[in-house]
Amino acid sequence: MSQIIWIARHANRLDFVNPDWFLTAERRYDPPISDDGVVQAQQLAKRLQREKIAHIFASPFLRTVQTANAVAEVLDLPIKLETGLSEWLNPAWMTEEPERLSTPALAELFPRIDLSYTPRIAAKYPETQEQVRERSGQTARCLAAEFYPENILLVGHGASVLGAAMGLVGEIAKTEVKASLCSLVKVVLQESEWLLELKGDTSHLNQIEEVIRFV
Repeated sequence: MSQIIWIARHANRLDFVNPDWFLTAERRYDPPISDDGVVQAQQLAKRLQREKIAHIFASPFLRTVQTANAVAEVLDLPIKLETGLSEWLNPAWMTEEPERLSTPALAELFPRIDLSYTPRIAAKYPETQEQVRERSGQTARCLAAEFYPENILLVGHGASVLGAAMGLVGEIAKTEVKASLCSLVKVVLQESEWLLELKGDTSHLNQIEEVIRFV
């Protein structure tokens, strides 16, 4: 029996649209999605509505939760917050460990969050590019192979989308996967081998000028 792992990057960020937001933000490394990001997330949900996805996992950052929630609403599924899919905790981007909303606070905003779920993999500040790829790859392997044999969706960030794909299909993902905003990667398990079928599809986005930034 084959298994499909869908891997999506979050929709557009408010601080990409309005860089000044960062200057006064309470949690400056945890921006929400922008207005056009809301549309992107809805389009992603529409793209996935006929796929037989059994579980949704999301990085605990606000933008990934918002993106995952749009899909969860359409598929009528809970959201499991997985720290292994977190943003790259890069000290060149962040002067300190990023502050974000607690899981209970997120659950108040997004009731679909599954409070009984325990994250499998930790993300520790600071980390190198190699470390973010390793922990997001380990997360994808752990969730797919050990705990959830059904079709699943992982919602992460540029670096963790790439790392998750690399964790399944290997180094080929480095050159093949394009983790642009709200892009969709599809990896299929066939006869014990993971195959890359979609490499960062954005055809479901019908407006959108892509912002090329690997965050």
